[in-house]
Amino acid sequence: QVQLVESGGGLVQAGGSLRLSCAASGRTFNSAAMAWFRQAVGKEREFVAGINWNGGVTKYADSVKGRFDISRNNRENSVSLRMTNLKPEDTAVYYCAADLHTEGPYYAGSYSASAYAYWGQGTQVTVSA
Repeated sequence: QVQLVESGGGLVQAGGSLRLSCAASGRTFNSAAMAWFRQAVGKEREFVAGINWNGGVTKYADSVKGRFDISRNNRENSVSLRMTNLKPEDTAVYYCAADLHTEGPYYAGSYSASAYAYWGQGTQVTVSA
């Protein structure tokens, strides 16, 4: 089992930066692909970024490519999302999630929220114009 707690959200002006952190507990964290999702008001939860078990493989939604960077530290049981050049359309609740499917060492998580067994409570990111 994995417990996830996000932090680092807040209010920022367009063009600014934020760093989200996800603290994980549970023995299976180090073998799990991890991801960040977001959900804006009135919209479905969407994939933002994913990372494989050792941080060697990452993938991103097209809307954030080049602006967001996902990383993990297995010794500290944490996953981070560095967000730069933020836009008003990035406003959403951001969630950390763990994908325990065993798809091989290069698996950086599913694009589908239904594949993830564990979720954090979310952290609000608001970008003002």
